[in-house]
Amino acid sequence: MILLLVVLVVVFAIMSAPNKSILELGGSLFLNPKNLMNILNATPLSVFLTTGVALLMISGKLDFSTGANGTLCAMAIAYVLRAGMPLLPAIFVAMFVGVLVGFVNAVLVNELRMAPFIATLATSYVATGLVYMLANKKTIDIINPILRNYGKYMIWEYIPVSMLFAFGFMIIAGVILHKTKFGRQIYIVGSNPQAAMLSGINPRRMSYTLFMICGLFSAFAGITFAARQQSANMLGITAARYQGITAAVLGGIAFGGGTGGMAGAFVGLLVLNTFSNGMMVIGFSPYWQNVANGLLLILALMLDFFQKKQSEKVIA
Repeated sequence: MILLLVVLVVVFAIMSAPNKSILELGGSLFLNPKNLMNILNATPLSVFLTTGVALLMISGKLDFSTGANGTLCAMAIAYVLRAGMPLLPAIFVAMFVGVLVGFVNAVLVNELRMAPFIATLATSYVATGLVYMLANKKTIDIINPILRNYGKYMIWEYIPVSMLFAFGFMIIAGVILHKTKFGRQIYIVGSNPQAAMLSGINPRRMSYTLFMICGLFSAFAGITFAARQQSANMLGITAARYQGITAAVLGGIAFGGGTGGMAGAFVGLLVLNTFSNGMMVIGFSPYWQNVANGLLLILALMLDFFQKKQSEKVIA
């Protein structure tokens, strides 16, 4: 993935350079410092979504409701702030909504034995419907100086505060995965639930915990979106609903669980954002960008398939 990232940077640098020469890229629109910062500036929402989904996928589960859940959380914080609620309780309301959606997903998967794909897709439709009801075809503006500073404030005029928060949470999640007992249990459950149960780990409890953590990270993404836009609308972050999954798979996290980590997921996220930004810089139509993003997701699925086949061959 690091090699692919380097290739993407070189290709887009050449394609966006006036003279198209690899030796003279000083005038490349893609390598313009402001554009490179735009790539990082666009990452906070995706980082939150990727972190939550990655933890869940390592355990062998999947959540397709993160985009709709985050949009609902953004609408929730905007709605209660407009009603006069102070900021801190409003943030807790949004976080509660995100965790509640995660809890409902866990109930559907663990108690009703639904496939995670079907269960989370269903809750995404419910969340989207609730967003439409709360919005009533309108955008809800947010006027809060603290939330505005979180969404708009830049350190040294280049680094968004929201990006630092997102990266901080991803680093913490990575440390938890690789340095704690809880993290090791996530890998064990993802590798072999039966063996995990025999070793004293409760896979069902782990599933509940990780679905709710995934919902919490969706809430963080929704709050960040509302802070950066200073409003909440019906679309919200639904356009990013597959970014977390795509970035995680590109970064080496298998759908079957048990492998991967946050470092790989972060590189996968950089590949995804670099690809989208590069397509925009060289002037591709947004429609073709959607096609290209779909092809990138197919590539991620193919990599996951071949990785799984290789693992089975090694085990055999």
